[in-house]
Amino acid sequence: MGRGRVQLKRIENKINRQVTFSKRSTGLLKKAHEISVLCDAQVALIVFSNKGKLFEYATDSCMEQILERYERYSYAERQLVEPDFESQGNWTFEYSRLKAKVEVLQRNHRHYLGEDLDSLTLREIQSLEQQLDTAHKQIRLRKNQLMHESITELQKKEKAIQEQNNLLAKKIKEKEKAAAQPEVQNWEQQNHDLDLLPQPLPCLNIGGTQQDEFLQVRRNQLDLTLEPFYSCHLGCFAA
Repeated sequence: MGRGRVQLKRIENKINRQVTFSKRSTGLLKKAHEISVLCDAQVALIVFSNKGKLFEYATDSCMEQILERYERYSYAERQLVEPDFESQGNWTFEYSRLKAKVEVLQRNHRHYLGEDLDSLTLREIQSLEQQLDTAHKQIRLRKNQLMHESITELQKKEKAIQEQNNLLAKKIKEKEKAAAQPEVQNWEQQNHDLDLLPQPLPCLNIGGTQQDEFLQVRRNQLDLTLEPFYSCHLGCFAA
């Protein structure tokens, strides 16, 4: 006769139950590994003993990835299978959850502004003060960083503008020097031409009666000089 079917029920003997669990869990993990290798399947196995000890197996030790894939798949399946009224109930629950979260955020915002502080305990106020101090330090640190970056950028712009000004000033001086060179040459040429002109005779500044006397003396000298000349020529004509 063959072996009869074993009736599945809880093993009352504690020792036998523990031995059976050890054998069956080892065989189960082995079977999970075999199906994963033979069939190229992703397998995740989780077993907890009655004492809370964990036994697990996952293909390529990617338990988290397999569980995430299971959650996405099961969520999509639920969306396709569940009736409309259950979906409506889920949306109502989600709305209530988000509304409560918004109320908490609004209350915290009022506390940060120093409002509605009467309902807070001493420990909550101390925690709030610590949060504000930390936020204030971070804000001041960020402000100082931005100011330092702005000052550095302004200094770079100032240096660039100064270099441009120096370059423009140098070009202006060169242009002024080039424009003044022909004028200097013309001025030197004019002075050279004036040096070549004959110098005027000095004038005698004789005024009044002395000038008249000087002119009269010059006339008498001319008359004496010309008188023999005329006499000579007149004698020639008489002969």
